[in-house]
Amino acid sequence: MAKTAKDIMALIEEKGIKMVDFKMVDINGQFRHVTIPASQFSEKTLEEGIGFDASNYGYAVVEKSDMVFIPDPDTAWMDPFSAVPTLTMTGNAMIIDYPNNRPLDQYPRNIVRAAEQYMRDCGIADTMLILPEFEFNLFNRVNWSIDTAHSFAEVDAEQSYWNSHCNGFGNVVPRQKGYHVDKPFDVTYECRSEMCLLMEEASIPIKYHHPEVGASGQYEIEPQLGEMSRMADATMMIKYIIHNTALKHGLAATFMPKPISTEAGNGMHVHILLMKDGQPVFSDDNGYSHLSREAHWFIGGLLKHVPALCAITNPSTNSFKRLVPGFEAPVTIGYATSNRSAVIRIPAYAKSPELRRFEIRNPDAMCNPYLCYAALLMAGLDGIKNRIDPHENGWGPYDVNLYHLSDEEKAKLQHLPTTLDAALDALEADHAFLTDGGVFPEALITKFIATKRAELRDIAKIPTPMEFERYFNL
Repeated sequence: MAKTAKDIMALIEEKGIKMVDFKMVDINGQFRHVTIPASQFSEKTLEEGIGFDASNYGYAVVEKSDMVFIPDPDTAWMDPFSAVPTLTMTGNAMIIDYPNNRPLDQYPRNIVRAAEQYMRDCGIADTMLILPEFEFNLFNRVNWSIDTAHSFAEVDAEQSYWNSHCNGFGNVVPRQKGYHVDKPFDVTYECRSEMCLLMEEASIPIKYHHPEVGASGQYEIEPQLGEMSRMADATMMIKYIIHNTALKHGLAATFMPKPISTEAGNGMHVHILLMKDGQPVFSDDNGYSHLSREAHWFIGGLLKHVPALCAITNPSTNSFKRLVPGFEAPVTIGYATSNRSAVIRIPAYAKSPELRRFEIRNPDAMCNPYLCYAALLMAGLDGIKNRIDPHENGWGPYDVNLYHLSDEEKAKLQHLPTTLDAALDALEADHAFLTDGGVFPEALITKFIATKRAELRDIAKIPTPMEFERYFNL
Protein backbone atom coordinates (compact mmCIF):
# COMPACT_ATOMS: atom_id res chain seq x y z
CA MET A 1 0.00 0.00 0.00
CA ALA A 2 2.84 2.43 0.84
CA LYS A 3 6.60 2.49 0.53
CA THR A 4 7.83 5.51 2.51
CA ALA A 5 6.93 7.62 5.52
CA LYS A 6 5.69 10.33 3.15
CA ASP A 7 3.39 7.78 1.49
CA ILE A 8 2.02 6.85 4.92
CA MET A 9 1.44 10.47 5.87
CA ALA A 10 -0.32 11.13 2.55
CA LEU A 11 -2.51 8.08 3.19
CA ILE A 12 -3.33 9.30 6.69
CA GLU A 13 -4.50 12.59 5.22
CA GLU A 14 -6.40 11.01 2.32
CA LYS A 15 -8.27 8.40 4.39
CA GLY A 16 -8.85 10.48 7.50
CA ILE A 17 -6.90 8.00 9.61
CA LYS A 18 -6.94 8.70 13.35
CA MET A 19 -4.73 5.89 14.69
CA VAL A 20 -1.66 4.03 13.45
CA ASP A 21 -1.33 0.50 14.80
CA PHE A 22 1.85 -1.58 14.92
CA LYS A 23 1.60 -5.39 15.06
CA MET A 24 4.45 -7.45 16.48
CA VAL A 25 4.87 -11.22 16.80
CA ASP A 26 5.74 -13.17 19.94
CA ILE A 27 7.64 -16.47 20.11
CA ASN A 28 4.38 -18.46 19.76
CA GLY A 29 3.37 -16.65 16.58
CA GLN A 30 0.63 -14.50 18.06
CA PHE A 31 0.08 -10.83 17.23
CA ARG A 32 0.61 -8.18 19.88
CA HIS A 33 0.17 -4.50 19.13
CA VAL A 34 0.75 -0.93 20.17
CA THR A 35 -1.07 2.10 18.74
CA ILE A 36 -0.22 5.79 18.37
CA PRO A 37 -2.41 8.73 17.29
CA ALA A 38 -1.97 9.37 13.59
CA SER A 39 -0.98 12.96 14.41
CA GLN A 40 2.18 11.58 16.07
CA PHE A 41 3.34 9.61 13.03
CA SER A 42 6.35 11.07 11.19
CA GLU A 43 9.47 10.05 9.31
CA LYS A 44 11.15 9.57 12.70
CA THR A 45 8.63 6.81 13.50
CA LEU A 46 10.14 4.67 10.74
CA GLU A 47 13.69 5.66 11.63
CA GLU A 48 13.60 5.43 15.43
CA GLY A 49 10.79 2.92 15.85
CA ILE A 50 8.57 2.12 18.82
CA GLY A 51 10.15 0.85 22.05
CA PHE A 52 9.02 -2.46 23.62
CA ASP A 53 10.17 -5.08 26.13
CA ALA A 54 11.21 -8.21 24.20
CA SER A 55 11.30 -10.36 27.34
CA ASN A 56 7.49 -10.17 27.48
CA TYR A 57 7.38 -11.66 23.98
CA GLY A 58 9.17 -14.84 25.04
CA TYR A 59 12.54 -14.26 23.40
CA ALA A 60 15.79 -15.24 25.11
CA VAL A 61 17.38 -11.81 25.04
CA VAL A 62 20.95 -11.78 26.30
CA GLU A 63 21.32 -8.02 26.03
CA LYS A 64 18.97 -5.58 27.72
CA SER A 65 15.42 -6.48 26.79
CA ASP A 66 14.49 -2.97 25.65
CA MET A 67 14.07 -3.18 21.87
CA VAL A 68 12.65 -1.01 19.13
CA PHE A 69 10.07 -2.07 16.58
CA ILE A 70 10.68 -0.60 13.11
CA PRO A 71 7.45 -0.55 11.05
CA ASP A 72 7.52 -1.77 7.44
CA PRO A 73 5.42 0.70 5.39
CA ASP A 74 5.00 -1.90 2.64
CA THR A 75 2.70 -3.86 5.00
CA ALA A 76 0.38 -0.91 5.74
CA TRP A 77 -3.31 -1.80 5.60
CA MET A 78 -6.57 -0.20 6.71
CA ASP A 79 -7.83 -2.30 9.61
CA PRO A 80 -11.49 -3.13 8.81
CA PHE A 81 -12.19 -4.22 12.40
CA SER A 82 -11.58 -0.83 14.02
CA ALA A 83 -14.44 1.65 14.42
CA VAL A 84 -11.85 4.42 14.69
CA PRO A 85 -10.11 4.75 11.25
CA THR A 86 -6.89 2.82 11.84
CA LEU A 87 -3.90 2.05 9.66
CA THR A 88 -1.99 -1.06 10.74
CA MET A 89 1.40 -2.44 9.76
CA THR A 90 3.95 -4.99 10.89
CA GLY A 91 7.74 -4.75 10.80
CA ASN A 92 10.99 -5.86 12.43
CA ALA A 93 12.52 -5.81 15.91
CA MET A 94 15.90 -4.17 16.46
CA ILE A 95 18.43 -4.19 19.29
CA ILE A 96 19.22 -0.68 20.54
CA ASP A 97 22.90 -0.24 19.71
CA TYR A 98 23.58 3.47 19.28
CA PRO A 99 24.22 4.98 16.80
CA ASN A 100 23.12 2.11 14.52
CA ASN A 101 20.47 -0.33 15.72
CA ARG A 102 20.91 -3.95 14.63
CA PRO A 103 18.29 -6.63 13.93
CA LEU A 104 17.20 -8.86 16.82
CA ASP A 105 18.28 -12.21 15.37
CA GLN A 106 15.61 -14.05 17.39
CA TYR A 107 12.70 -12.06 15.97
CA PRO A 108 10.73 -14.41 13.66
CA ARG A 109 10.44 -11.94 10.77
CA ASN A 110 14.21 -11.47 10.81
CA ILE A 111 14.72 -15.26 10.80
CA VAL A 112 12.64 -15.65 7.63
CA ARG A 113 14.74 -13.00 5.91
CA ALA A 114 17.95 -14.64 7.12
CA ALA A 115 16.79 -18.02 5.74
CA GLU A 116 16.03 -16.47 2.36
CA GLN A 117 19.45 -14.82 2.26
CA TYR A 118 21.12 -18.11 3.22
CA MET A 119 19.31 -19.79 0.30
CA ARG A 120 20.64 -17.14 -2.09
CA ASP A 121 24.15 -17.37 -0.62
CA CYS A 122 24.12 -21.14 -1.21
CA GLY A 123 23.40 -20.49 -4.89
CA ILE A 124 20.59 -23.03 -4.91
CA ALA A 125 17.70 -20.64 -5.58
CA ASP A 126 16.76 -17.01 -5.13
CA THR A 127 13.07 -17.46 -4.27
CA MET A 128 11.01 -19.96 -2.33
CA LEU A 129 7.30 -19.88 -3.20
CA ILE A 130 4.85 -21.43 -0.77
CA LEU A 131 1.12 -21.97 -0.54
CA PRO A 132 -0.26 -22.80 2.91
CA GLU A 133 -3.78 -24.22 3.10
CA PHE A 134 -5.77 -22.87 6.06
CA GLU A 135 -8.21 -25.31 7.64
CA PHE A 136 -10.31 -24.10 10.55
CA ASN A 137 -13.62 -24.51 12.35
CA LEU A 138 -16.39 -21.97 12.77
CA PHE A 139 -18.51 -22.68 15.82
CA ASN A 140 -21.75 -21.04 16.95
CA ARG A 141 -20.76 -21.56 20.55
CA VAL A 142 -17.66 -22.55 22.49
CA ASN A 143 -17.13 -22.73 26.24
CA TRP A 144 -14.45 -24.16 28.49
CA SER A 145 -13.41 -24.02 32.10
CA ILE A 146 -10.51 -25.32 34.16
CA ASP A 147 -11.15 -25.00 37.87
CA THR A 148 -10.24 -26.82 41.05
CA ALA A 149 -13.52 -28.72 41.15
CA HIS A 150 -14.39 -29.04 37.45
CA SER A 151 -13.02 -28.92 33.91
CA PHE A 152 -14.84 -29.15 30.60
CA ALA A 153 -14.89 -27.95 26.99
CA GLU A 154 -17.91 -27.81 24.70
CA VAL A 155 -18.51 -26.59 21.15
CA ASP A 156 -21.53 -26.39 18.88
CA ALA A 157 -22.11 -25.89 15.15
CA GLU A 158 -25.74 -25.50 14.15
CA GLN A 159 -25.48 -27.67 11.00
CA SER A 160 -23.68 -30.54 12.76
CA TYR A 161 -25.19 -34.03 12.79
CA TRP A 162 -25.55 -33.95 16.58
CA ASN A 163 -28.21 -31.23 16.18
CA SER A 164 -30.51 -33.32 13.98
CA HIS A 165 -33.08 -33.42 16.82
CA CYS A 166 -33.15 -29.65 17.42
CA ASN A 167 -31.79 -27.89 14.32
CA GLY A 168 -35.31 -26.97 13.23
CA PHE A 169 -34.48 -26.75 9.50
CA GLY A 170 -33.17 -30.21 8.65
CA ASN A 171 -30.00 -28.89 7.02
CA VAL A 172 -27.65 -30.97 9.15
CA VAL A 173 -24.44 -32.51 7.77
CA PRO A 174 -23.61 -36.18 8.50
CA ARG A 175 -20.37 -36.89 10.34
CA GLN A 176 -17.29 -36.60 8.11
CA LYS A 177 -19.48 -35.70 5.09
CA GLY A 178 -18.91 -31.96 4.95
CA TYR A 179 -16.58 -31.80 1.94
CA HIS A 180 -17.84 -29.14 -0.52
CA VAL A 181 -21.45 -29.29 0.74
CA ASP A 182 -23.56 -26.56 -0.81
CA LYS A 183 -26.39 -24.43 0.61
CA PRO A 184 -28.57 -24.95 2.61
CA PHE A 185 -25.91 -27.03 4.43
CA ASP A 186 -23.14 -24.48 3.93
CA VAL A 187 -24.38 -21.97 6.49
CA THR A 188 -21.25 -19.78 6.74
CA TYR A 189 -20.74 -19.01 3.04
CA GLU A 190 -21.28 -15.25 3.37
CA CYS A 191 -18.93 -15.05 6.34
CA ARG A 192 -16.13 -16.83 4.48
CA SER A 193 -16.68 -14.80 1.32
CA GLU A 194 -16.31 -11.64 3.39
CA MET A 195 -13.08 -13.05 4.85
CA CYS A 196 -11.68 -13.65 1.37
CA LEU A 197 -12.62 -10.18 0.12
CA LEU A 198 -10.88 -8.62 3.13
CA MET A 199 -7.80 -10.73 2.44
CA GLU A 200 -7.72 -9.50 -1.15
CA GLU A 201 -8.05 -5.92 0.10
CA ALA A 202 -4.98 -6.67 2.23
CA SER A 203 -3.10 -7.68 -0.98
CA ILE A 204 -3.40 -11.41 -0.29
CA PRO A 205 -4.69 -13.05 -3.52
CA ILE A 206 -7.09 -15.92 -2.77
CA LYS A 207 -7.49 -19.12 -4.78
CA TYR A 208 -10.75 -20.35 -3.23
CA HIS A 209 -12.69 -21.24 -0.08
CA HIS A 210 -14.93 -24.22 0.65
CA PRO A 211 -16.41 -26.50 3.32
CA GLU A 212 -14.02 -29.25 4.44
CA VAL A 213 -14.63 -32.88 5.45
CA GLY A 214 -15.53 -32.22 9.09
CA ALA A 215 -19.29 -31.78 9.35
CA SER A 216 -19.07 -29.57 12.43
CA GLY A 217 -18.18 -26.30 10.76
CA GLN A 218 -14.81 -27.20 9.20
CA TYR A 219 -13.67 -25.03 6.28
CA GLU A 220 -10.64 -24.18 4.16
CA ILE A 221 -9.33 -20.97 2.63
CA GLU A 222 -6.43 -21.26 0.21
CA PRO A 223 -4.36 -18.30 -1.00
CA GLN A 224 -2.27 -18.15 -4.17
CA LEU A 225 1.42 -19.05 -4.20
CA GLY A 226 3.62 -16.31 -2.73
CA GLU A 227 7.20 -15.56 -1.70
CA MET A 228 8.01 -17.08 1.68
CA SER A 229 8.60 -13.86 3.65
CA ARG A 230 5.46 -12.24 2.25
CA MET A 231 3.44 -15.38 2.89
CA ALA A 232 4.62 -15.44 6.50
CA ASP A 233 3.20 -11.92 6.92
CA ALA A 234 0.09 -13.01 5.02
CA THR A 235 -0.39 -16.03 7.31
CA MET A 236 -0.56 -13.76 10.34
CA MET A 237 -3.03 -11.47 8.58
CA ILE A 238 -5.18 -14.36 7.31
CA LYS A 239 -5.59 -15.70 10.84
CA TYR A 240 -6.33 -12.17 12.10
CA ILE A 241 -9.02 -11.69 9.45
CA ILE A 242 -10.61 -15.11 10.01
CA HIS A 243 -10.84 -14.66 13.79
CA ASN A 244 -12.23 -11.12 13.63
CA THR A 245 -14.67 -11.67 10.76
CA ALA A 246 -16.04 -14.73 12.53
CA LEU A 247 -16.60 -12.69 15.68
CA LYS A 248 -18.41 -10.03 13.64
CA HIS A 249 -20.80 -12.77 12.40
CA GLY A 250 -21.41 -14.13 15.90
CA LEU A 251 -19.12 -17.11 15.34
CA ALA A 252 -15.95 -18.39 16.99
CA ALA A 253 -13.06 -19.42 14.72
CA THR A 254 -10.38 -21.88 15.76
CA PHE A 255 -7.32 -23.35 14.05
CA MET A 256 -6.98 -26.02 16.74
CA PRO A 257 -5.75 -29.14 14.96
CA LYS A 258 -8.27 -31.40 16.69
CA PRO A 259 -11.17 -29.61 18.41
CA ILE A 260 -13.49 -32.61 17.82
CA SER A 261 -12.13 -36.12 18.37
CA THR A 262 -14.32 -37.93 15.85
CA GLU A 263 -13.94 -35.47 12.95
CA ALA A 264 -11.12 -34.56 10.57
CA GLY A 265 -8.56 -32.21 12.08
CA ASN A 266 -7.26 -28.85 10.88
CA GLY A 267 -3.91 -28.93 9.13
CA MET A 268 -1.92 -26.29 7.30
CA HIS A 269 -0.42 -28.19 4.36
CA VAL A 270 2.42 -26.17 2.83
CA HIS A 271 3.13 -26.37 -0.92
CA ILE A 272 6.75 -25.59 -1.75
CA LEU A 273 8.73 -24.77 -4.90
CA LEU A 274 12.01 -23.00 -5.61
CA MET A 275 12.87 -20.55 -8.39
CA LYS A 276 16.23 -19.30 -9.66
CA ASP A 277 16.55 -16.45 -12.17
CA GLY A 278 12.86 -16.86 -12.92
CA GLN A 279 13.19 -20.56 -13.76
CA PRO A 280 11.75 -23.50 -11.76
CA VAL A 281 14.32 -25.51 -9.80
CA PHE A 282 11.98 -28.42 -9.11
CA SER A 283 10.88 -29.34 -12.66
CA ASP A 284 12.25 -32.28 -14.68
CA ASP A 285 10.20 -34.13 -17.32
CA ASN A 286 12.25 -37.29 -16.73
CA GLY A 287 12.11 -37.34 -12.93
CA TYR A 288 9.66 -39.22 -10.71
CA SER A 289 6.38 -37.30 -10.89
CA HIS A 290 8.23 -34.78 -13.13
CA LEU A 291 10.32 -33.48 -10.23
CA SER A 292 14.04 -32.69 -10.48
CA ARG A 293 16.81 -34.26 -8.41
CA GLU A 294 16.97 -30.98 -6.41
CA ALA A 295 13.28 -31.41 -5.57
CA HIS A 296 13.92 -34.97 -4.41
CA TRP A 297 16.89 -33.90 -2.31
CA PHE A 298 14.77 -31.12 -0.78
CA ILE A 299 12.14 -33.76 0.04
CA GLY A 300 14.90 -35.92 1.51
CA GLY A 301 15.99 -33.08 3.81
CA LEU A 302 12.43 -32.56 4.99
CA LEU A 303 11.90 -36.25 5.69
CA LYS A 304 15.24 -36.66 7.45
CA HIS A 305 14.53 -33.79 9.80
CA VAL A 306 10.73 -34.05 10.06
CA PRO A 307 10.72 -35.46 13.64
CA ALA A 308 12.60 -32.34 14.77
CA LEU A 309 10.55 -30.09 12.50
CA CYS A 310 7.36 -31.32 14.21
CA ALA A 311 8.30 -29.37 17.34
CA ILE A 312 8.10 -26.17 15.24
CA THR A 313 5.43 -27.11 12.69
CA ASN A 314 3.12 -28.84 15.22
CA PRO A 315 3.91 -27.08 18.52
CA SER A 316 0.90 -28.03 20.64
CA THR A 317 -0.25 -31.12 22.49
CA ASN A 318 -3.46 -30.91 20.45
CA SER A 319 -1.41 -31.11 17.24
CA PHE A 320 -0.64 -34.77 17.87
CA LYS A 321 -4.31 -35.64 18.37
CA ARG A 322 -4.68 -34.77 14.67
CA LEU A 323 -1.65 -36.80 13.51
CA VAL A 324 -3.41 -40.17 13.81
CA PRO A 325 -4.49 -42.68 11.12
CA GLY A 326 -7.92 -42.53 9.54
CA PHE A 327 -8.56 -38.79 9.17
CA GLU A 328 -6.39 -37.89 6.11
CA ALA A 329 -3.59 -36.63 8.37
CA PRO A 330 -0.13 -38.05 7.63
CA VAL A 331 1.59 -40.37 10.08
CA THR A 332 4.22 -42.02 7.86
CA ILE A 333 7.59 -40.49 7.00
CA GLY A 334 7.51 -40.86 3.24
CA TYR A 335 6.55 -39.31 -0.10
CA ALA A 336 4.29 -40.19 -3.02
CA THR A 337 2.12 -38.73 -5.77
CA SER A 338 -1.51 -37.91 -4.88
CA ASN A 339 -1.24 -39.78 -1.59
CA ARG A 340 -2.63 -38.01 1.48
CA SER A 341 -1.38 -40.65 3.92
CA ALA A 342 2.31 -39.73 3.45
CA VAL A 343 4.07 -36.69 4.94
CA ILE A 344 5.03 -35.44 1.45
CA ARG A 345 2.37 -35.44 -1.26
CA ILE A 346 3.14 -34.50 -4.87
CA PRO A 347 -0.03 -33.05 -6.45
CA ALA A 348 -0.65 -34.68 -9.85
CA TYR A 349 -2.60 -31.64 -11.06
CA ALA A 350 0.49 -29.35 -10.98
CA LYS A 351 1.56 -30.18 -14.54
CA SER A 352 3.22 -27.03 -15.89
CA PRO A 353 6.99 -26.74 -15.16
CA GLU A 354 6.68 -23.49 -13.20
CA LEU A 355 4.06 -25.04 -10.87
CA ARG A 356 5.60 -28.45 -10.26
CA ARG A 357 5.93 -28.82 -6.53
CA PHE A 358 5.08 -30.90 -3.48
CA GLU A 359 3.32 -30.27 -0.20
CA ILE A 360 4.33 -31.17 3.33
CA ARG A 361 1.16 -32.24 5.12
CA ASN A 362 1.97 -32.46 8.81
CA PRO A 363 2.13 -28.71 9.77
CA ASP A 364 -0.79 -26.97 11.45
CA ALA A 365 -1.64 -23.34 12.13
CA MET A 366 -0.65 -23.52 15.80
CA CYS A 367 2.86 -22.80 14.54
CA ASN A 368 4.68 -19.50 14.41
CA PRO A 369 4.56 -19.18 10.59
CA TYR A 370 7.88 -17.34 10.35
CA LEU A 371 9.69 -20.08 12.27
CA CYS A 372 7.76 -22.83 10.46
CA TYR A 373 8.47 -21.66 6.92
CA ALA A 374 12.11 -20.81 7.67
CA ALA A 375 12.64 -24.24 9.27
CA LEU A 376 11.12 -26.01 6.25
CA LEU A 377 13.45 -24.09 3.94
CA MET A 378 16.51 -24.87 6.07
CA ALA A 379 15.68 -28.60 6.18
CA GLY A 380 15.20 -28.67 2.41
CA LEU A 381 18.43 -26.79 1.74
CA ASP A 382 20.24 -29.27 3.98
CA GLY A 383 18.81 -32.04 1.82
CA ILE A 384 20.05 -30.41 -1.38
CA LYS A 385 23.50 -29.62 0.01
CA ASN A 386 23.95 -33.20 1.26
CA ARG A 387 22.09 -34.87 -1.63
CA ILE A 388 19.72 -36.74 0.69
CA ASP A 389 17.82 -39.04 -1.67
CA PRO A 390 14.43 -40.02 -0.18
CA HIS A 391 14.19 -43.24 -2.20
CA GLU A 392 17.67 -44.44 -1.19
CA ASN A 393 16.74 -43.76 2.46
CA GLY A 394 13.67 -45.97 2.20
CA TRP A 395 11.07 -43.18 2.37
CA GLY A 396 9.21 -44.17 -0.77
CA PRO A 397 7.71 -43.38 -3.10
CA TYR A 398 4.67 -44.95 -1.43
CA ASP A 399 2.01 -45.10 -4.11
CA VAL A 400 -0.36 -47.10 -1.89
CA ASN A 401 -2.74 -46.13 0.90
CA LEU A 402 -0.49 -46.41 3.93
CA TYR A 403 -3.46 -46.67 6.30
CA HIS A 404 -4.44 -50.01 4.68
CA LEU A 405 -1.13 -51.81 5.11
CA SER A 406 -0.91 -54.81 7.43
CA ASP A 407 0.53 -54.32 10.90
CA GLU A 408 3.64 -56.19 9.77
CA GLU A 409 4.14 -53.84 6.81
CA LYS A 410 3.44 -50.75 8.94
CA ALA A 411 6.11 -51.84 11.42
CA LYS A 412 8.73 -51.47 8.67
CA LEU A 413 7.87 -47.81 8.13
CA GLN A 414 9.13 -44.73 9.98
CA HIS A 415 6.51 -42.60 11.65
CA LEU A 416 6.11 -39.07 12.94
CA PRO A 417 6.45 -38.41 16.67
CA THR A 418 3.24 -39.18 18.51
CA THR A 419 3.61 -36.50 21.21
CA LEU A 420 4.94 -32.97 21.52
CA ASP A 421 7.40 -34.26 24.12
CA ALA A 422 8.92 -36.67 21.58
CA ALA A 423 9.10 -33.92 18.95
CA LEU A 424 10.94 -31.64 21.38
CA ASP A 425 13.38 -34.49 22.11
CA ALA A 426 13.99 -34.77 18.36
CA LEU A 427 14.56 -31.02 18.01
CA GLU A 428 17.00 -31.07 20.91
CA ALA A 429 18.98 -33.85 19.22
CA ASP A 430 18.73 -32.53 15.64
CA HIS A 431 18.83 -28.77 15.01
CA ALA A 432 22.26 -28.09 13.49
CA PHE A 433 20.55 -27.70 10.09
CA LEU A 434 18.61 -24.75 11.54
CA THR A 435 21.67 -22.93 12.86
CA ASP A 436 23.58 -23.17 9.56
CA GLY A 437 24.59 -19.69 8.42
CA GLY A 438 23.44 -18.30 11.77
CA VAL A 439 19.79 -18.38 10.59
CA PHE A 440 18.27 -19.78 13.81
CA PRO A 441 20.11 -18.58 16.93
CA GLU A 442 20.91 -21.40 19.35
CA ALA A 443 19.52 -19.28 22.20
CA LEU A 444 16.11 -19.09 20.49
CA ILE A 445 15.94 -22.85 19.97
CA THR A 446 16.84 -23.41 23.62
CA LYS A 447 14.23 -20.88 24.76
CA PHE A 448 11.58 -22.34 22.44
CA ILE A 449 12.14 -25.85 23.79
CA ALA A 450 12.08 -24.62 27.39
CA THR A 451 8.84 -22.71 26.77
CA LYS A 452 7.17 -25.77 25.30
CA ARG A 453 8.45 -28.04 28.09
CA ALA A 454 6.87 -25.69 30.63
CA GLU A 455 3.62 -25.83 28.62
CA LEU A 456 3.70 -29.63 28.75
CA ARG A 457 4.19 -29.64 32.52
CA ASP A 458 1.19 -27.32 33.01
CA ILE A 459 -1.08 -29.44 30.81
CA ALA A 460 0.05 -32.73 32.38
CA LYS A 461 -1.13 -31.58 35.83
CA ILE A 462 -4.80 -31.24 34.84
CA PRO A 463 -7.13 -34.26 35.06
CA THR A 464 -9.24 -34.68 31.89
CA PRO A 465 -12.84 -35.90 31.51
CA MET A 466 -11.49 -38.98 29.70
CA GLU A 467 -9.44 -39.87 32.78
CA PHE A 468 -12.61 -39.74 34.87
CA GLU A 469 -14.32 -41.96 32.28
CA ARG A 470 -11.55 -44.53 32.41
CA TYR A 471 -10.38 -44.47 36.01
CA PHE A 472 -13.00 -43.04 38.39
CA ASN A 473 -14.63 -46.36 39.30
CA LEU A 474 -11.60 -48.63 39.28
